[in-house]
This record gives sequence, C-alpha cells and structure tokens, in this order.
Amino acid sequence: MPRPGTTVETGLVETPAAPASPASVPFAEPSPLGLLCLAIGCAALVPVAFGTAVTPDAIRTAAIFCLLFGAGGQFLAGIMSLANKNLLGGTLFTTFAFNWVYNWWSLSGLTEGKVPNGDITFAVDVCFIIIFVVLTYAFGFYSKLLFLFLLDIDFLYASRILNHALHTKAFAMPIALCTIFLVAIALYMAFGILVNTAAGRVVFPIPGPMFKPGPGAAPAAH
Repeated sequence: MPRPGTTVETGLVETPAAPASPASVPFAEPSPLGLLCLAIGCAALVPVAFGTAVTPDAIRTAAIFCLLFGAGGQFLAGIMSLANKNLLGGTLFTTFAFNWVYNWWSLSGLTEGKVPNGDITFAVDVCFIIIFVVLTYAFGFYSKLLFLFLLDIDFLYASRILNHALHTKAFAMPIALCTIFLVAIALYMAFGILVNTAAGRVVFPIPGPMFKPGPGAAPAAH
C-alpha cells in the first residue's frame, strides 16, 4: 500500500506532501504489483465462486493462478513494501500471500477429493476477520478507497463465517460479488498509482483519508 508522503507520485492522498526521495527506499513503489496480482488471483476464482467452472481442470487452473499471482506476487510486493518501510502495506500483502498459498493447496486438494477441515478453516476465518477489521480502520487514515477495499474483504470473510456457522450456502452469492468488487477496486487503485505517476496528474481520482491522524502519529507506522 502507498506510503504517506507519496501524494505527488500516486495521487492517493489529498494532503499535499513531498514525495519520498528515490534514494531513501530500495525499491520502486510495489503496491501496483501486489494489487494487480490480487486482481488476477481473484479473477481466477470468480467462475469457481459462481459455480460455472467447477470441473477438476477448472479448479486446477484457478489453483495455479492463486499460487503464482495471489501468493507469489503479493509476497514479493509485501517484502518490498516492508523493505521500503511501508509497515501497513507490507503487513497486509505478506499476510495475504500466505492465505493465497492455502487457497492453492485447498483447491488442488479438491481435485483429488480432499476437502479442508471446516472447523479449522472456520477458526482461521474468525482470526482473519479480526485482523482485517483492525487493518480496515488503520487504512482509513490514508484513503477512503483503501478503507472500502478492506471493508470488502471484511464482508467476504463475514460471509464465509456465516456460511459455516449457519450450515448454509446462502452467502455464496455475496462471496462471489465481493470477489468481483475486489478485482475492480484493486485494478482501479493499481491504475491510479501507475497512470497518475506516469501522467504527472490525477487521471484516476482517489479520495484522501477517511480519518484524520492525530499529531502524535508515528510516520514509520504506515
């Protein structure tokens, strides 16, 4: 996720600030990589979520996209973000990358008739939603769009939890719709960073913070 102080480069934050010196961080902004890989991984899951591609071949195909783009791309973006001292973005991308490895493993297992244990996945989903709710609040200090992005993930995990807790598939459609929205918002944010930077002006408008940080906010905690 973008760092504070990169307004001129990305247009993600309304408050004007001097862009970080290229020499001050080891890598170029990795957020577009993580967002584009997230969008590709989610796109591969959309036909599965809607039940239109549930053959073993289709599931294996979705699984490899989860591994390469969801896990690999986001892990790379997360490590580079942490190296750039982007705490929030690096934490989100890296944590989510390992979840994509699980998606690959579970989908691959389904093609062999091996179903992940529901009680374990339920417990992990509960842990994940707690993590994402807190991160949703944290990202609200940087952009309303980032807040919406995390909120969509919150709804997705809430739907997964409700499906398990109520022993129903009634929330399968909300999960599919949340996945589509995740693709759309990830693409928009990635395009916003890439195109706004290349154009030197705001082509993809992205709103500023939802919450105002206090005067004692630590610059490194981003």
